[in-house]
Amino acid sequence: MKLMDQIKYTLFIRTWGFLKVPMIAWLRPTVVEFSNELIAIDIPLSRRSKNHLNSMYFGAMCVGADVAGGILAMHFIEKDKLPINLVFADLKVDFLKKAMGRTRFTCADGAKIKDLISEAMSSGERVSGKVTVTATCPELSENEPVAIFELTISLKKRKPKSAT
Repeated sequence: MKLMDQIKYTLFIRTWGFLKVPMIAWLRPTVVEFSNELIAIDIPLSRRSKNHLNSMYFGAMCVGADVAGGILAMHFIEKDKLPINLVFADLKVDFLKKAMGRTRFTCADGAKIKDLISEAMSSGERVSGKVTVTATCPELSENEPVAIFELTISLKKRKPKSAT
């Protein structure tokens, strides 16, 4: 991923977060990888994100999972200017180890998300599907997960606004 793309996507997430979900901007996520198939974002372990045990607070980790799964879906929706509403309907998480450093949240379900969006557009009905986000601490153990999130993404085509 080019540095300019990394900066562009990071600024998008932080600006969107500041305007819509301030907790996202507060935690300062950084995009480290982005494609149609995968997104990886980092959240630093700092006063803003840590708990009383100096590991990442589970609320901050949930924000990381939300951003990784949600931004990938928003990318497809915004790119094609689709009238789709996106919400998360469910969250299941397995916390495996303490996140004792900068934490990377990776979602590689781009194809699955794109299929869900296509289904929502064609059916006009609410569709839901599960996406997986894996959290790791690259500086401590490159690929060993500290948490695995399973989010249920729910998509529905917006009805056209009627003229009154």
